Amino acid sequence: MKNKVFFLFLFAMVVQVSAQSQNVNLVVGTYTNSCESKGIYVYNFDTATADFSFKNVSENVVSPSYLTVSKDNKFIYSVNENGPESTVSAFRYAAETGKIELLNKQNANGADPCYIINDDKNVIVANYSGGNIAVFGKKSDGSIGEAKQMIQHYGKGPNAKRQEGPHVHMVHFSPDKKFVLSNDLGVDKVYSYAYNPDVPEVLKVTDSIAVKSGSGPRHLTFSNDGQFVYLLQELDASLTTFKYSNGKLKKIDETSILGKDFKGAFSSADIHISPDGKFLYASNRGEANDISIFEVRSNGKLKWKGQTSTLGKGPRNFVIDPTGNFLLVAHQYSNNVVIFKRDQFTGALTDTGKRIELCSPVCLVFTEN
Repeated sequence: MKNKVFFLFLFAMVVQVSAQSQNVNLVVGTYTNSCESKGIYVYNFDTATADFSFKNVSENVVSPSYLTVSKDNKFIYSVNENGPESTVSAFRYAAETGKIELLNKQNANGADPCYIINDDKNVIVANYSGGNIAVFGKKSDGSIGEAKQMIQHYGKGPNAKRQEGPHVHMVHFSPDKKFVLSNDLGVDKVYSYAYNPDVPEVLKVTDSIAVKSGSGPRHLTFSNDGQFVYLLQELDASLTTFKYSNGKLKKIDETSILGKDFKGAFSSADIHISPDGKFLYASNRGEANDISIFEVRSNGKLKWKGQTSTLGKGPRNFVIDPTGNFLLVAHQYSNNVVIFKRDQFTGALTDTGKRIELCSPVCLVFTEN
């Protein structure tokens, strides 16, 4: 009898732990200048069912359009995209309750920051309109100091409306954290910076590679083994595959995320690889509003698998949950997050019918709760 009771107790504990492990936090950055939004929203998300519930929200933060969370899950860093008055903010983050408390903010040192990353020592920001990169040191309490390094890009591209000057669109750590790659939409280049967090010159340019003229490199992602880089170009919908080694890129393949018969306006947006590394997804805005699906082959090259409507307008950002079960798309213009079920064997996406309704969502980040 005692053994039976013990095993029932053990089974109940396993079930409880399993249930707890299904829940994660979904942190959402928004624009606050187009509709009613308080800034950063936190939801509880069940990775087994895609059920969600509102958890908490920040207090009147200006357009935290992109976010990054510290490794210890205690701090959130965001850009505050506000033209020449843009800033970068640090927040204390209580994952259990979802509470977000502003610690401080600093001048972004460039207009319209659009991407942000962090590690134990630094917060690094891509300033789109400013055409530069800014590096901010972290303080012991999680707040950030004034910018300790500024790197200005120069040049322009053939697209007079979009490439009149440099437009840094992303900064991205290499898997070993020894380099930071930076896409410049305005000059059609990807820069490689050696990263040394403990010296005044945190970033030092070591290489750059030019892509197709007028293509406008926007976002990139690494293969799970770190051997390949996939670059999405906003202006011509190109998707380029590079071999990666020690901060250097070598082009090995290129395709497009456009459907064969598509003739409307488009604007490529975001790119991610599934947690198992088998599939790559890329979103497209404009009149396309879809996600293209590719199989990642063993040689790093991509095989087209299909395309799915995102069922909204302006799929600016999307994210795959840690288990790989669901893919969530943030629609900047239709003001919702659409939740898709992801087939882990085929990569295909199907609508769950579930929607998170909120003002102008731009960035989605999963964290532990």
